[in-house]
Amino acid sequence: MAEIICVIGNKGGTGKTTLSHMLCQGLGLLGQRAACVLTDTSREPLIPAGRRYVLADARTRDSLTKVVDKLRTLENWIGVIDGGGNRTEMDRKLYALSDLVLLPFRESHEDIRTVLRDLEMFPRAYAIPTQWPTNPWQRDAADRSVARLLGAHRHRILRPVNALSSTKLLLQKQLPEQLPTPLANACRAVARQLLEVLEIDFIDQDEESGGDAHEERLSAAEMPLRLGGVRRPH
Repeated sequence: MAEIICVIGNKGGTGKTTLSHMLCQGLGLLGQRAACVLTDTSREPLIPAGRRYVLADARTRDSLTKVVDKLRTLENWIGVIDGGGNRTEMDRKLYALSDLVLLPFRESHEDIRTVLRDLEMFPRAYAIPTQWPTNPWQRDAADRSVARLLGAHRHRILRPVNALSSTKLLLQKQLPEQLPTPLANACRAVARQLLEVLEIDFIDQDEESGGDAHEERLSAAEMPLRLGGVRRPH
């Protein structure tokens, strides 16, 4: 059966769609079979050519059911559902059917307050900082805000996804012929982290070839609470 990941949250503008496509692209780069599932009725489907993953249109209730049912029959696939924003009832539905739930948030106090409520509403979910500042001073301020306001949920906070302007390329209707290397590395890092949380074994070709992939891995101290169960090949 496929693993189902949903990316939800009550606040718009946190990067749910960008994160969904980054995760799927990264999974493809790591040799995983992934599908990015569109549920936001305000968005148009993208063109699949050139992507390392398949796209699924599930903007109606019936189509969502069909897509999820189909994914559940596929062995060693991962479905990533882009939940859109400000749709609490849809979030509840996606939360109930997913194996892993992600709540993206940015560094503003409004985002942090909102994700705090969502963490309390969805006790199996993980928060993931997105578009995180790379300037050392801004990063330190953002990290301190998270520690102060989300300290009680620190074991449910994943490693931040740093701000990277090229991530918008993944949301173009037609993907460019080539994607920048920093974008590919960022996508791999996101996917690697989520595979570790899901406890799915994988082979990182970059790491095998002596790349710097190991620098992005979570240490034992940084690893949040896992889902539990036995690690399985994928």
